[in-house]
Amino acid sequence: MRILVVEDEKRIADFLCRGLEGAGYAVDAAPTGTDAIENIHSTDYDLVVLDLMLPDMDGLQVLERVRSRKAGPPVLILSARGDLDDRVKGLELGADDYLVKPFAFVELLARVRALLRRGQPTPEKLQVADLTLDCIRRKVTRGADGIDLAPKEFGILEYMMRNRGRPLSRTMIVEHVWDMDYDGLTNIVDVYIRHLRSKIDDRFPQKLIQTVRGIGYMIEVPDKQAERPVEPASERQV
Repeated sequence: MRILVVEDEKRIADFLCRGLEGAGYAVDAAPTGTDAIENIHSTDYDLVVLDLMLPDMDGLQVLERVRSRKAGPPVLILSARGDLDDRVKGLELGADDYLVKPFAFVELLARVRALLRRGQPTPEKLQVADLTLDCIRRKVTRGADGIDLAPKEFGILEYMMRNRGRPLSRTMIVEHVWDMDYDGLTNIVDVYIRHLRSKIDDRFPQKLIQTVRGIGYMIEVPDKQAERPVEPASERQV
């Protein structure tokens, strides 16, 4: 999932980006309202964390622009303006939550996860065959075996399972899971897919991560019908 952090104070922005990336999210940062609006128009974000005191405009103006879109992302206001009037105004203008600075990162992360769950039509647990991913507890099991995944591995697997049966290009995976553009030269996706396969496929007879030639990867139960041997013509029933 991809999050936009709109914060002009670099120390706080870096702290938020590192913390959210460590929790497995892809994060973009915008130091001004203008940058934020440009990012929101060019990228589909799952959540916006928005400071109100920006150098070029009030954060509420950014909020209004987000809400002018037909399907805008959830917005979590993060501001030192903690008066009741400020909080009420932010919520009335369409913010989904309001957290006052200073804050504990664990609380912010809990609110982020709550807003992302609210905005996702998919279930809190994802399953493909005997592979289960718990989005809330961030646990993965296959059959009776627990599987430990690094944050980026978890992010890739969650993205693939939310798009079960849909071929995902390397560009799509990089832009969704990493805070970077895919330049076509890096093999980072292939490396992580190999890591995932070693953990969730290699020890099991049924392989779920499939290579889609010329596109990228997808996760799906193999087509058993396609795997059946063709009967000789003399043995087919008419």
